[in-house]
Amino acid sequence: MDYKNNRVLQNIHWVLTILLGVALYAAGFDLFWKPQGLNGGGSSGLALILVHITGFGTVGLLNLIINVPLYIAGYAKIGRRFFVGSVIGMLGVSAFLDLFDKVPVPVIDEPLLGAVYGAVLGGLGIGLVFRAGASSGGSDIVIRLLRIRHQNASAGTLNLILDAIVITLTAIVFKDIQKGLYSGVAIFIYSKVFDGVLYSFDYSRVALIVSEKYEEIAHAVGTQMHRGVTLLEGEGYYSHKHTKVVMTAIRNRQLTDLKKVVAEVDPHAFVIIQDSHQILGEGFAKNSKTAL
Repeated sequence: MDYKNNRVLQNIHWVLTILLGVALYAAGFDLFWKPQGLNGGGSSGLALILVHITGFGTVGLLNLIINVPLYIAGYAKIGRRFFVGSVIGMLGVSAFLDLFDKVPVPVIDEPLLGAVYGAVLGGLGIGLVFRAGASSGGSDIVIRLLRIRHQNASAGTLNLILDAIVITLTAIVFKDIQKGLYSGVAIFIYSKVFDGVLYSFDYSRVALIVSEKYEEIAHAVGTQMHRGVTLLEGEGYYSHKHTKVVMTAIRNRQLTDLKKVVAEVDPHAFVIIQDSHQILGEGFAKNSKTAL
């Protein structure tokens, strides 16, 4: 059976990926963060605070209640598929939060380890959900809406800002600055793992190469490294001499090869290497209107 052309199998894989992601997040939250009194932010973190203040319901139930108005507000802008996937994610994370909450004994009894392992599981889980083109609700929907207006900010950075607000509330409500600081460590690691999973842990580079031998360098990059090359118009400020600037996008692992190729053609070439948070298009991630 051809998986690529089978819509049913693709949808099953999509749903299972979302459920796996929210299960990992819920496990990190209930088994590592919650027993240590830590808060990973987001709507589940806010739900934890409300449960502590009101004594009403469970984290899973209040997480579900918090999400309803967010879904109503965001439906028109987040797209039908993202909406459906996020409903699955929201229901899944609420169910798994209550399920893992029934585990009687904490996995560990050390706040720092709880912060780290909870963050790794949580970032891995929500990263998988976002890669599937969905969310677990709550702040994830807010992040998606913010990304529409602020496309230069990474999803992990926006998540870090929103979660920092919840962490501050945690320190105030629980009257424990130390737990607030541990929670800060947790959301920092969480945001990095989240970005890593979302962007495949393969941050790329953009190289700008200024050389009189730009034709030879462009040819070498194209034939030896099999990377696309763009020639930009350039002009020296003092000499006003017109030249071409070689621009190419490469993966991190190709950086050494690029330096070697350029040095072999022109050891005196001026090379600028820039970090690129995300590159979309042929040879890199697929470009789409919903890409994060």
